Amino acid sequence: MNAIDFKITGVDANSRARRGKLITPHGVVQTPAFMPVGTKASVKALTPGHLEAAGTQILLSNTYHLHVRPGEDVIAEAGGLHSFMGWEKPILTDSGGFQVFSLAKLNKVDDAGVMFQSHVDGAKLFIGPKEATGIQEKLGADIIMAFDQCPPHDASRAEVEAATQRTIRWAGECRKHHSRNDQALFGIVQGGMFEDLRTACCRELSAMDFPGYAIGGVSVGEPKEDLHRIMEFTTPLLPEDKPRYLMGVGQPEDILVAVRAGVDLFDCVLPTRNARSGELYVAAGRMKIRNEKFKRDFTPVEKDCPCYLCSNFTRAYLRHLFISGELLAHTLATVHNVTFYHRLMSRLRAAIQSGRLGEEFGKKSGK
Repeated sequence: MNAIDFKITGVDANSRARRGKLITPHGVVQTPAFMPVGTKASVKALTPGHLEAAGTQILLSNTYHLHVRPGEDVIAEAGGLHSFMGWEKPILTDSGGFQVFSLAKLNKVDDAGVMFQSHVDGAKLFIGPKEATGIQEKLGADIIMAFDQCPPHDASRAEVEAATQRTIRWAGECRKHHSRNDQALFGIVQGGMFEDLRTACCRELSAMDFPGYAIGGVSVGEPKEDLHRIMEFTTPLLPEDKPRYLMGVGQPEDILVAVRAGVDLFDCVLPTRNARSGELYVAAGRMKIRNEKFKRDFTPVEKDCPCYLCSNFTRAYLRHLFISGELLAHTLATVHNVTFYHRLMSRLRAAIQSGRLGEEFGKKSGK
C-alpha cells in the first residue's frame, strides 16, 4: 500500500495544467495547492486555527531547523510533528538541502553529505542522505524529501554537474534508508540552468520510481526568464501520473506559469514574510499598508476577501497597528496574504476543471 495516492481529476485543453487529488494519511489535498511555510513547526504569527480558516490544506516544515531545535527526538516523543504543532492535516518536510545553499558559508560539502556549523551555537552537525531520511522519519510528516545539493544560479557547469550527480546518488541512498510505509519520499531534480543536466537528473530519478518529484534549484537568484525556462522545460520530463512540486517559487505570476506547465504543489515564504513588513497581496497587485494615503482609508484591504482582516477591519486600522508596532498587525496581514494565496489556487483549480483557464488567466498555452 502506498503512503499517498494521486489522481488527476481534470486537465486543461490548451496547456499542461491539471487538477488533482493527493490523498495522504492525514487528509486529501486538492491540487494545484500552495503550502504555507512553517519552517520551525510554526507559520509565523498564525495558529493552526488561522491556517485552517484561511483554507490551508498542507504545511511545510524544515528538517535542518527542527534538527537543530528542538531536535527530532523531542518531536518524536511528542507523538510526531502533527501532534507537536497541533496540525492534524498533511505536512511536508524539506530535507535540509536548501540550507546547503542558504547557509553555504556555514557548511562543507563532500560526497558523503554536509558538515554544517549550526547557525544557533556554532556546533558541528553532519547531515547526509541517511541522516536526513532518519530525521524526517522521526518527524513523521506525510511527505518527506530526498537530501539534495542546491547550487547557486551562477555556479559553473562543473560545479552544477557535481551537485547534480551528488543529488542523484543521495536520492538512491535516501530510497535505501527510507523505511516508513506511512510516508512518501519525493525525489528532487537538480541541474541548475543547464537543460541537459536537468534531463539526465529527471531520467535517473524517474528510474528510481519515487511516488512524487520536486523541481529544486530555482528561485535561488536567477533571472525570471531563466526560472520560467527551466521550470517549463523540466516539468514535462517528470512522470505524468506522479505529483510535481516546484520548490520555493511563490510570486503569483510565477505560480500561474508553473500551473500551466503542469506543476501541482508550491511553497514559498513570500506571503508570510511580506505580510510582516506590511505588504499585502490584492487583486490589483501589492498594497504597502504603511503608506500615508491609508491613514484615513476606512475600507477593507480587499472588498470581496472573506478573511478575518477584511471582514472586520479597515486599511486605516491595519496601518495604525503597523505604525504603532502592534503584534496584531503581523497576524492580520498574514491571515490576509495566506487567504489570498489559497483563493488564487482555488480559482485556478476551478478554471482548470471548467476549461476556462485561458479565459480567466490569459491565453498562453504552455504546451
